[in-house]
Amino acid sequence: MRSTKKLYWKTHKNWIGESRHWGLWLITPWLIGLLAFKLIPIVASFVLSLTNLVLLEPDQAEFVGLKNYLDLFHDPNTGVVFLTTLRLALILVPLQTGASILIATMLSNHKLLMKNTMRALFFIPSIIPSAANMYMWQGFVNPSSGWLNRLILNPLGLASLNIFSGRGAGQALFILGALWTIGPSILINMGAIQSIPTELHEAAKIDGAGYWRRWMAITLPLITPAIFFTLILNLTAIFSGALILDRGFSHNSNLSSYDRFIYFVLFRMFKLGAASSLAWVFFGFVVIVVLILFGTSKRWVYFPEPED
Repeated sequence: MRSTKKLYWKTHKNWIGESRHWGLWLITPWLIGLLAFKLIPIVASFVLSLTNLVLLEPDQAEFVGLKNYLDLFHDPNTGVVFLTTLRLALILVPLQTGASILIATMLSNHKLLMKNTMRALFFIPSIIPSAANMYMWQGFVNPSSGWLNRLILNPLGLASLNIFSGRGAGQALFILGALWTIGPSILINMGAIQSIPTELHEAAKIDGAGYWRRWMAITLPLITPAIFFTLILNLTAIFSGALILDRGFSHNSNLSSYDRFIYFVLFRMFKLGAASSLAWVFFGFVVIVVLILFGTSKRWVYFPEPED
């Protein structure tokens, strides 16, 4: 009886391991979701960008080719919001990358007490939904009822901080919210730091190298692949959740972000074709930046040579 069961298990185990289609069947639910909710909408948005479709008049939609794209380059609002968003990215992406590296270095220090607890505390904020995260920061820095002024600054006799209130508060709040969610980047960098052989640090320590010298000469160069990966993630995810920050305000080309402009064109002007072309222009810009980073990665990213 046991031999029969053993033979049956071996037969099915070999079939599972050797079948080329088994893995495809396992990921079928994910593939269906990718096709239905990602690929088809992406292709549909590109097709819509070639039309003058208006949400309130769908029966009058016509194929206009590249007219929407040409109109974007003649619209001064597009350039202004693009530069505003680019300025935000130049501020936020270095802050996210630098903060994740420093915190990962701190959490990887063998002298740190309660390592697991500290790591959990730094990672937990990243699983908070972006909407709840933004509303939390808005309440915290509220000039009249927020904890920042009422419970911290005012009891210490300091002046109330009001730079986070008003029409231009969106970018400051977005930066705070984005720095609050760097948990995955911290884990990636921390894993890279812990994978560095201890023999390298011990040899450098014997040669008289101090902690920061070892960190600059050994740790930082060896974790550049992880830094490169987190840089790409931060760059492509920087604009998620920014729309919430403009809630309650009308569009302002001097202050609003690029995705807020897309929202304005789509749900205020009801121009679905123009909004789709805006999204595709921005997508193309992000792809170009990512390709440039990949092209320059050979000059500053450490890629270990493959073992023979």
